[in-house]
Amino acid sequence: MRSGFVNIIGNPNVGKSTLMNALVGERLSIITSKAQTTRKRVMGIVNGKDFQIVYTDTPGIVNPANKLHEQMMGFIGTALQDADLFLLVTEVGEKLKNRQVLDRVINSDIPVLLIINKVDLSDQATVSERIAYWQAEIPRAVVIPCSATEGFNVGKIFDTVLELLPEHPAYFPDGELTDRTMRFFVSEIVREKILLFYQKEIPYSCEVAVESYEEKDGIDSISCVIYVERESQKAILIGHQGKAIKKLGVEARKDIEEFTGKKCYLSLHIKVLKDWRNSERALKSFGYALED
Repeated sequence: MRSGFVNIIGNPNVGKSTLMNALVGERLSIITSKAQTTRKRVMGIVNGKDFQIVYTDTPGIVNPANKLHEQMMGFIGTALQDADLFLLVTEVGEKLKNRQVLDRVINSDIPVLLIINKVDLSDQATVSERIAYWQAEIPRAVVIPCSATEGFNVGKIFDTVLELLPEHPAYFPDGELTDRTMRFFVSEIVREKILLFYQKEIPYSCEVAVESYEEKDGIDSISCVIYVERESQKAILIGHQGKAIKKLGVEARKDIEEFTGKKCYLSLHIKVLKDWRNSERALKSFGYALED
């Protein structure tokens, strides 16, 4: 049996989450056009008769500006250590910003699959130039151009991953899709809507925590708290006469119901937690403490 961890790394906004969702066949990672959408590691598990692929979506590579960014980069560091295969995702015209990360990939003996995403937005000559560039940068890498949104070469990536996986027993029971709980996905859906509906610093100053999740026959009752850093941010989230937070709740509820397959009652509350992105205690409570 072939089984292993396929860790997906790259800069923000290169389509890592879109690619993972396409490979897994489920919408596990939230997707927006804004940078730093992914904050934690998210696993997607694909089981077959004689294989198990454990894809891991990691935060985009950033230069840390606060303790939250440090923890996000810590998840990437962990991914560099426990991978059986790297999926290094780039896009046309883009170079990996963090040379330290790239050097660790180049100097390791772990197989590398270099993905040039979003080729549907470019031309053949430019794509060919980028393939040559990455083949020279990482000679041992398998370079594949793709479009995750259009599905171009996603099947080829899947087949190549399968070829490169080591012989190993399955890590997770058959039928498992992810290592994350339903609470996690609810909080991510709410955070995705914040990223979509609000501008400037608001999405990056917010963290979502599920206070309660009560499963009932026919309908689930969910209560979430959105934490912000300042009172002014709280006012923006609420909006004039509460219209903004109402829209947020309505759209998040629709996606939660689609994800769970059940009706739900969703209540949203906003609390101010000053400078939570630099508070080790707050970050730990939000699940940003690194795994041992």
